[in-house]
Amino acid sequence: MNIRQILGLAPVIPVITIRNVEHAVPLAEALVAGGLRVLEVTLRSPEALEAIALMRRAVPEAFVGVGTLTRAAQFHQADSAGAQFGVSPGLTDEIAAAARTVAWPLLPGIMTPSELLIALGHGYTSCKLFPAQQAGGVGMLKALNAVFPDVVFCPTGGIGRQTAGDYLSLPNVACVGGSWVVPEAALAARDWGHITDLARDAATLGGL
Repeated sequence: MNIRQILGLAPVIPVITIRNVEHAVPLAEALVAGGLRVLEVTLRSPEALEAIALMRRAVPEAFVGVGTLTRAAQFHQADSAGAQFGVSPGLTDEIAAAARTVAWPLLPGIMTPSELLIALGHGYTSCKLFPAQQAGGVGMLKALNAVFPDVVFCPTGGIGRQTAGDYLSLPNVACVGGSWVVPEAALAARDWGHITDLARDAATLGGL
């Protein structure tokens, strides 16, 4: 699938940081059980790549991506782990070139109109607005839609359950990224039932 099709699978993409690989599979199972199939595992911990590989093998219903791609070498590492899509906080020529070496699609991050023009120049019409809240949030996305009506976004950064619906109501927002569906306390306690409940609630956002 292309990145726009992936973004359309659920209204919320959980942004996940795994620090204990034993959490990987039950977490993926809990999120999928709640209706969130698209999972972004960030490269913010040494355990991330192993977690992606474990999720891919054990939870085939999940669509597992790699987040926080900041260097070209990470694309090959993520590909070897079985990533099905990638997310970067920004876009450079080096990252764009690395993205062309793997079969899965990239969701590049942008924060300004100039950065969006660069992404468009590389052929990207689906982007992550990051950090969304600091970039202007809903107001920024409305302004971007007036000038770039063919671009769709997955805003991420500072979005919670109370504000997600405001973003999802916009015509240029396909989904949002958020960590509220995987609270650290629930992860530490291995409270998979609570995470499933949060995922089930998130899956109802945006009318999906």
